[in-house]
Amino acid sequence: MDDKMITIDNYLDNHYIHRSNWLRAAVLGANDGIISISSLAIGVAAASSTREPIVLATVAGLVAGALSMAAGEYVSVSSQTDTEKADIEREKKELAEMPEEELKILAQIYEKRGLGRETAMQVAIELTEKDALGTHIRDELGLNEMSKANPIQAALASGASFTVGGILPLLVILFSPVAGMEYWLYGFTIIFLIILGIASAKTGGSSILKAIIRITVWGTIAMILSAFVGYLFGVNV
Repeated sequence: MDDKMITIDNYLDNHYIHRSNWLRAAVLGANDGIISISSLAIGVAAASSTREPIVLATVAGLVAGALSMAAGEYVSVSSQTDTEKADIEREKKELAEMPEEELKILAQIYEKRGLGRETAMQVAIELTEKDALGTHIRDELGLNEMSKANPIQAALASGASFTVGGILPLLVILFSPVAGMEYWLYGFTIIFLIILGIASAKTGGSSILKAIIRITVWGTIAMILSAFVGYLFGVNV
């Protein structure tokens, strides 16, 4: 029995959904790092004839963006965690004050999932006897180990991936010619986004083509608008 359970657990661990929390933060951070830093650099490059202002703006944007992404992700996920904890405490109180009503609610949930009334009630009784709170957290609130968010993990993944993504266009800025730099940035950024799309799709088990199209289209729009702003309001510096 133990060997079978280990096999089942290992099988479940291989599902892509287990990667959703950290993958979302990492892809979001890397995508934002590549697009926002490239867009910023393209906007400045369109209005500049020297490399120094472009590098300065890019480094400042990279540092500020990484810290902002990490802080934002931490606050967002912490708020979600606080809400989950509040719901769990409320569930504890309801189980203590009205156990019969909670049992009926649980049975109704199983009925809606396709079980017969008697079977649903029997399942609710047996699961409640084993772990009442855990059962209600999972089946009534919809919370489980896979959906639980870790603020520190999300913040680190988001901030680190933004930094990695932002460094890529910075390298292009340092080594490409100033004349026509925005075109170099656009070309390499599209390549970076395609690589990110392929990596995220393979890691998450989704369509590679859809991921590439989605990430490159929105990246292109952002860079074109940034270049337009640079040309429209920029003066040579």
